[in-house]
Amino acid sequence: MPSRWEQVVVAAEDPPRLARWWAEALGYLIVSEGPDQVEIRRTPSALPALLFTPITGVRAGMNRLHLDLRPDDQESEVERLVGMGARPVGIGHRDTGWVVLADPEGNEFRILSSGTGRSVHGSPQPPY
Repeated sequence: MPSRWEQVVVAAEDPPRLARWWAEALGYLIVSEGPDQVEIRRTPSALPALLFTPITGVRAGMNRLHLDLRPDDQESEVERLVGMGARPVGIGHRDTGWVVLADPEGNEFRILSSGTGRSVHGSPQPPY
């Protein structure tokens, strides 16, 4: 039997702060919080989860992994997330169907255009 996807672990300078930011961005709930980690999920029993753990030091270079989010309205979602503290990284990618933002700790993610949920893997990747 294959493995099940349990969670994505996000190393953060301030795990509680970043977990709360992503919980608000995604409409997730904080399901557990301890001194060294915070876990968020869509519902208490839904997987996969995002688990935020502490890290020291500064990340150098681009993300090796990023999240793609597909809202109902790309422009409104970009405005909402920027209002929450995200910063534009690649606004120039709108012609590809996505906008690249960074969360408060600099982790890049893409806001895809509204659509059918089709994969973007065949599209050129942004230089980030």
